[in-house]
Amino acid sequence: MKGEQIPYKMLSQDAFSQWLGIEILECEIGRCKVGMTIRKEMLNSMDKAHGGISYSLADTAFGFAANTHGKFAVSIETSINHIEALNEGDVLVAESIIEKVNNKLGFNIIEVKRGNELVALFKGVVYRTQKNWEE
Repeated sequence: MKGEQIPYKMLSQDAFSQWLGIEILECEIGRCKVGMTIRKEMLNSMDKAHGGISYSLADTAFGFAANTHGKFAVSIETSINHIEALNEGDVLVAESIIEKVNNKLGFNIIEVKRGNELVALFKGVVYRTQKNWEE
């Protein structure tokens, strides 16, 4: 399976990302940009987006980009810094570019943005298995 097709297959099998409304905006080997809009049911008791929403968007971008190399890749460590509060109707975009690749591990920092404004920074480490993605 061609690497840039893998994220589309992953999304088609990912009920949670579909529920979030995540869309693939751009995708190529080692890079994936995804977007979504915050809905009312994603808000916490303070009427702001739950922190897990921006985390999930970044994590999805990270996973999609990591898997474009053709091997099943799973995250082994992730963290996020929330910089700005998010509101219903905000459109978020997260872009993952896998900078460092070796046989087993991939490292990445993903910026989550609302327009041109940085709202969160996500860091991830991915483990590459030996299992290939197939059609």
